[in-house]
Formats: sequence, structure tokens, C-alpha cells
Amino acid sequence: AARSRSLFLWDDGRPMRFYLRPGLAKLRLAPLVLAGGGRLCRVQEPGAVLLAQPGEAAPDGAVSTEYVTECVERNQRLPLEPFLLAARGRLAFSEAEDATLLQAVRGQGTVRVSGRALWMELEQSGLTRHSWQAMRDRYLRHLRPRLWEPPQTEDPAQIKGLFAAANREFESTESGSDSSDVVELSTQDEVERSPGETASDLKTGPEDSAFLDIQLQRQERPKSTCCSSSVVGQVVKTMEHFMEKFAVDLFTVTQAFLKNSGDVVATSYFLQTGQRLDGYPVWSREDDLELQKDDEHVRNKLITKFGAENVAKRIMFRES
Repeated sequence: AARSRSLFLWDDGRPMRFYLRPGLAKLRLAPLVLAGGGRLCRVQEPGAVLLAQPGEAAPDGAVSTEYVTECVERNQRLPLEPFLLAARGRLAFSEAEDATLLQAVRGQGTVRVSGRALWMELEQSGLTRHSWQAMRDRYLRHLRPRLWEPPQTEDPAQIKGLFAAANREFESTESGSDSSDVVELSTQDEVERSPGETASDLKTGPEDSAFLDIQLQRQERPKSTCCSSSVVGQVVKTMEHFMEKFAVDLFTVTQAFLKNSGDVVATSYFLQTGQRLDGYPVWSREDDLELQKDDEHVRNKLITKFGAENVAKRIMFRES
């Protein structure tokens, strides 16, 4: 179809005025604007549309230069709002794009959503006008936190239900996730360990098995069927603190606790760095399945991987 000569005219017939600082972008876009009936300003005038390239510093209210090329490509005047740039020059997300992201991500699982593969697929499908990095950042930092609010009660049943839901997702997503997207610490020699620890210390010896047996005996003590309100209150405060400190949602914090056997210090360090403080890997669903096997060889492998103390803590945590 022939390109419209009234492409950049307002509804009342007035030409749209654009300002774009001198440069290659202006040389490239000027013929398109003029051919569509628009005007270019030499200086920034009141009422003129301020154009800026995505990625460059731009004030609030600036419109992406992609607006011009998109209008020309579609041969119609499009609304300006979807092409507004944030203060850092990033293309702003429209409400429709936010809704589209939420729909596309629904049911994908925490690990896959936190990785790269899903978002690269969505970028290739042309889901929005944004890069996969921008879509992932938008979802993790702005959309997902709205889906989960901190618990407004110290009811132990609610906390138990939260961990149960997070555990179900942990069990259903870990085994089918993209392993390239999961942060795992290496247990090679370059990993920092406590003074005096050598490679031989990583081998499973009689003292490790003995230590593990002692720890396992402790879990046979009668457990309380319900934690006290003071303990639950502290759990709530800790989770809210982590959500605020690391700018993550409630589900992410809960998953981090699950991967670190409920250790507060280890969970805090993991949320900050994606790694464990002691240099060992975080627990995965596959590791938990191995832990359930009544096999001495498998147990020794887990002790070598995580250390006897961590294996004992994991068993007690999973039983609690």
C-alpha cells in the first residue's frame, strides 16, 4: 500500500511536531517524518514530541524513536503511550504488555521464571517489544511482587501452608528445570574453605558417618505439633525483612529457605549472592530424592557433596 502522507497529523489536521537532537538518528528519521506530514523542530518546543533512542539517557516523557519507524511500517498513526521511555531510556511497559507477561508466565514455575531460557523464547515469539532481559526484569522486580503479599497473621497454619505450597513447586520444578539457569557452587579446590581443610577432608570417613548417626538420633525426640506464636512471629518478621532487603517476593524467600534447609544466615547469603556461605551447593529436588534412598553408598556421596553436618541438617529439616 502507498505510504500515507497524513501519517503524522493529529486528528484535527495539525502536523505532529518532533524534536530529536542532531545525529545519525535524526538524519535517518527526518525523511520519514516529513513524508508522513510531520514537522521537525530545531529546538525543543512546547507541545513537540521529544524523541530519544532506547538505551540513552532521556527525561521522563520522552518517546522512543521506534515510534516513527513503527508507524511507517504499519502505515498508521499509533498512540504515543506504549512508546514512552523511562528516565533511564528504557522502553516503558504498557498495561497490556504487563497483562500479556503475566499470562505467558503463569504456571511456568519459579526456577524457569528466574532463568533465561523462558524469556529468550518469549522474545523470539515477539510477545512484547522488549528484550528478554527487560521482560524478565519487569516480571521479577515489578509484577511478581504484586502477586504475593507478606502474611498478615502469625497463624502457624498459614505459615505451614505457605511452606507446603512452596515445597510442592520446589519438588515439581527442580527436576524439570533448565540446569543452565540454576546457580550451583563448585566444590573444586578454588572454593574457599575453612583454614586447614584439604581435599582429603572431603572424603567420607568413619567420623563423618558417626557424626551423621548422632545427628539423626536427635530427630527422634518428640516434636511439637505446633510451633509457638513467638516463633511464628519471628519467622514472619524474618521473611518480610528478606523481601524488603533483597527486593524479592514471598515465594522467592520461601524457596530460598527450602534450598538452604531453613538456615537463616545461609538463606540471607544465598539471596544476596546466589551461593552458599560455606561453599557447598544448595539442595535440589534430585538431592532430596537421593536422600530418601536407604543406600550407604548414596549417603556417602551426599556427605562428600554437602558435608556430614549439612546432610544431617537436611534430614532433620525435611522431617520437620
